[in-house]
Formats: sequence, structure tokens, C-alpha cells
Amino acid sequence: MKKPSLIGRFLAIPVVAIVLAVMLGTFIPRPLLPAAAADPIATRHILVLKNPIHTDIAIPVDDDVRKRFHFLVDGGIPTDMAEVRYIVFGWGGRAFYLETPSWSELKTVPVMKALTLDASVMHVDVAGNIAEPHPDVAGFDIAEERFAALLDFIAASFQQGPNGPILIENAAYSRFDRFYEANGHFNALVGCNTWTAAALRIAGLRTGWWNPLSATLDLSIRIYN
Repeated sequence: MKKPSLIGRFLAIPVVAIVLAVMLGTFIPRPLLPAAAADPIATRHILVLKNPIHTDIAIPVDDDVRKRFHFLVDGGIPTDMAEVRYIVFGWGGRAFYLETPSWSELKTVPVMKALTLDASVMHVDVAGNIAEPHPDVAGFDIAEERFAALLDFIAASFQQGPNGPILIENAAYSRFDRFYEANGHFNALVGCNTWTAAALRIAGLRTGWWNPLSATLDLSIRIYN
């Protein structure tokens, strides 16, 4: 049997390191110790939605949430419609998010930017009733003060202009979603799923220590919460 070449063994080192980092990032909880249990009387039910590469946070809508994110209606997102039950927030790389509405439209430049460095955007959508249980939906009850902190985290992710959050014109997947300029930069280490994980920790939940993949984030939050 032919032995692996020196170059082959050298190239295998970063692959093994990445796999090990993802495994450790999934099975080492963050924070290490669980927080005190939330008051069961004062809880809000939030959802984490996942697809093969991305996660979003679905926030239940009430009058206070509508008021907090009032600018969404001005941008064309109908959060004031009676049928709307959730506002769905996601953070991600600007080029990949805007230029890849479907896998059939995958391009080299957005992928390279996603792997190296890119500006970020917030994607906002609305949803009606979301069925639970579901393999792609994880629901959690959080305390009222944690819910308020989560809303603060989400609001702080929007880049602010002279008139508030900056809407990206002519950028949407459907009639009811929009994109906004966001704070922070996107890369292979700090991506959409690490943003979701950070938001969930603000909400009082535990995640893996580092979750760059939607599948590993989903696994860790189901294990530790």
C-alpha cells in the first residue's frame, strides 16, 4: 500500500484541526455552568429555525415588539398584519445573502467573501403560526428580562443611519422580507450561526462553545437546554 505523501499529510493537519474544533465547539457548553431556572410564570417562547447552512431567531409578536421594531413597517415588512405571529431575524454575509437567493444561483465571489471577510446584513421576515415539534424548529421558554435583553441584542445588530436602521433598497426574497445593513463583519469563523448562538446566550440559553454550522448549533442547544 502506498504511503501518504508528506504534502498529503501536511494538508490533512488543518482538516483534522477544523474537525476537532467543530467537535469541541459543539460538546463544550457555553457558559460552562447552567444559569438559574427562569420563572415559569414570566416566560416568552422563542424559536430557532434552521436550514442546512443557516439559523434564524423567530420572535413572538405583540404590541411592544411591534413598537420596538416599528421601522420594519416603513421598510415594507407587514409586522402590523393580524396574521403575523413571529418576526424572523437573521444575520449574515452581505454578498452571500444578497446574491444567493437559491443554491442554483451560487457564485464564486460571494462564496470567497463568506470564507474570508465580508460586510454583514440583517435579514428580516415575518411568519404566521410555526408548527412544533419539527426537526427544523427548536422552541425555548425564556424569562421576561432575558427576552428584553434579546431584543436589545437584535436591535443593536442593525447599523444605524441618520434616520435609523439602513434599509437596502431592492433587496428581498419575497414580498414580505427585507435586508438591512448590519454591524460587524462576516467570515468563516464568525458567521450567521455564531450570531444566533450569541443571541441565544444573551437570552439565557446555553450553546456550544463555537458553532459555525447550523447542525452543530442545533445539536448543542438541544443538548444543553
